Amino acid sequence: QLQASGGGLVQAGGSLRLSCAASGRTFINNAMGWFRQAPGKERDFLASISWRGATTNYADSVKGRFTISRDNAKNMVYLQMNSLKPEDTAVYYCAAARGSYSGTYLTQYNYWGQGTQVTVSS
Repeated sequence: QLQASGGGLVQAGGSLRLSCAASGRTFINNAMGWFRQAPGKERDFLASISWRGATTNYADSVKGRFTISRDNAKNMVYLQMNSLKPEDTAVYYCAAARGSYSGTYLTQYNYWGQGTQVTVSS
């Protein structure tokens, strides 16, 4: 029901824009989030956006570099990633929260998409 795309290989300092498409149901009333998981590590929160897009939250590690946005008319969520670093290499996941307002905890999300690989070379 959620499909992330837009990942790939990029050099350090470069940019990527991830997209998350919803199908089968609408998530316009749900907060949405982006997470990532590097090999051997836990899945970490990156960014979240409330149902109308008025409120966003970011992890300190990506604040100022990543921007989350959504287009409810298209049932899409985006993650613009700038100034990428090798440590940003991971599988990136989008998720829909149970509620309408931004959440930073994994347990607040109950719909998960398949991830997209982002690899940043030094």
